[in-house]
Amino acid sequence: MENKTDKLAIRFLYIIQELNSGNKLTTKELAKKFNVSERIIQKDLNDRLSQFLPITRKNGNYYLDSFLIGKLDYDDMKTFAKLSGIEKLYPSLEDTFLSDVLNTKLNRSLLVRDGSYENISDKKDEFESISLAINLKYQINFTYNDKSRTINPYKLINNDNIWYLVGSEHEQLKTYSFTKIVNLSRSEKPFEANREFLEIINKDQLKWLSTEPINIILEINNDVSEYFLRRDLLPNQTILRHTKDSLIIKTKISYEEEILKIVRYWIPHIKILEPVELQEQLLHELKRYIDT
Repeated sequence: MENKTDKLAIRFLYIIQELNSGNKLTTKELAKKFNVSERIIQKDLNDRLSQFLPITRKNGNYYLDSFLIGKLDYDDMKTFAKLSGIEKLYPSLEDTFLSDVLNTKLNRSLLVRDGSYENISDKKDEFESISLAINLKYQINFTYNDKSRTINPYKLINNDNIWYLVGSEHEQLKTYSFTKIVNLSRSEKPFEANREFLEIINKDQLKWLSTEPINIILEINNDVSEYFLRRDLLPNQTILRHTKDSLIIKTKISYEEEILKIVRYWIPHIKILEPVELQEQLLHELKRYIDT
């Protein structure tokens, strides 16, 4: 479930990044971007952020004076991060990392979507190494699902509560769960960015990247079926059958974790009927958890 603090923190982070980059903002544009009222945005800017940022308002535009751009105090940023709930979003809040996060060039390598956050503090070095490779346009090598891969990295994206790397492999744009990446190394071999891939990412179509969509069929116990009938809890949700015992739903996803995290939440009232191997993967994961 989305957390109000998470949404607020993400709005704040975006606004701070934009102001620090020298951009002028309007309440109308921000309200549209975050699907909230202009009154909420005005409160963000006038009552909350203005307490620690010298924000100027003129002719409906909000901005920082030119001499302040790029010069936010790290201690202020750390305090803000703790108060607003974004401290755990990034693997580190050291001065060097904050400098990178607030740097316009690095901003192109990161994208944060609404949600709460997984803890990746133990993978700080890998996170920074991938970010650098994205900006330098260098290929990276790593092991993923027990397979060695060479990837052209495009962006690190936080979707809901999970960080993903978006990259191309064999001329196909794919997503990789960041925490599942191991044996990471950056090569010195540059790559040329695919404009079509960049357009997909910049238009924020990634979550719905469907070069190879996965069809999923779920069986849901009637004890909880009302929640799925009341509103669509799944992407592209279609009801196939509803009996006195269960509800059968079909959905399409772009990556496995997208559905696995939902199924985990509803255990033991939900089961993956198709693909069978995904249900087996989940059972193996649960068994390993119980055994340990």
